[in-house]
Amino acid sequence: MAFLEETAREIRKDIVKMIGKASSGHPGGSLSSVEILTLLYFEEMNVDEKNPRAEDRDRFVLSKGHAAPLLYATLAAKGFFPKEELQNLRQLGSILQGHPDMNKVPGVDMSTGSLGQGISAATGMALGGKIDKKDYKVYVLLGDGELEEGLVWEAAMAASHYRLNNLIAFVDNNNLQIDGAICDVMSPYPIDAKFEAFGWNVIMVENGHDFDQLRKAIEVAKKSEDKPTVIVCKTIKGKGVSFMENNAGWHGKGPNAEQVLQALAELEA
Repeated sequence: MAFLEETAREIRKDIVKMIGKASSGHPGGSLSSVEILTLLYFEEMNVDEKNPRAEDRDRFVLSKGHAAPLLYATLAAKGFFPKEELQNLRQLGSILQGHPDMNKVPGVDMSTGSLGQGISAATGMALGGKIDKKDYKVYVLLGDGELEEGLVWEAAMAASHYRLNNLIAFVDNNNLQIDGAICDVMSPYPIDAKFEAFGWNVIMVENGHDFDQLRKAIEVAKKSEDKPTVIVCKTIKGKGVSFMENNAGWHGKGPNAEQVLQALAELEA
């Protein structure tokens, strides 16, 4: 557990530093999902940083593609590419653009950014695994604001229809999107009942920053025999940085140099 907690801390620090260096990016929703990706990449998923395209690997799709700094920092920590590359976020010619590019970044399984398309691609990957009689899992991370996209529910309907028990989705339920609270913009609540109506197993995690709760949820999800599973995680947008926490204003802007230093000091404390 100490290893996972320290890894999550370092990923958070890298997210802050890289977005600060770029003066552009999405810190709020990147910081809110750190524990989910840390647990997946450092304990749960079958991936090999030396062979990113291994045929039998587990797949991960960042459906909320604007949280690319989270995925980049996690992949770098895992060893898919040198951590020094993180300082080139959003720079001309860099492999690390504002949204993930599967053709440029080792370890990225799907290019994402247009909301709703990631869960659709993940559904296709899971269906492909069934057709090819492979036993890999497909994991996908959705934003709660992303659930306002109709495409999400088309994918949810297809995943249930094809009984894709090899598909496990996470919803980063931090309750905020770029324009404010999701319940004020276009409420997707109740999230659990909606997925249940579409034929999914639903697991609610009260603290999406707690590794034990996340681990138990994944173990239950892996036992599903005939349904896809969604794990709805209550999280804090901007988790770990006091002036970013629960603040929609930090959905999509970079901290200045002074703010970077304050954030890193808080994360070190």
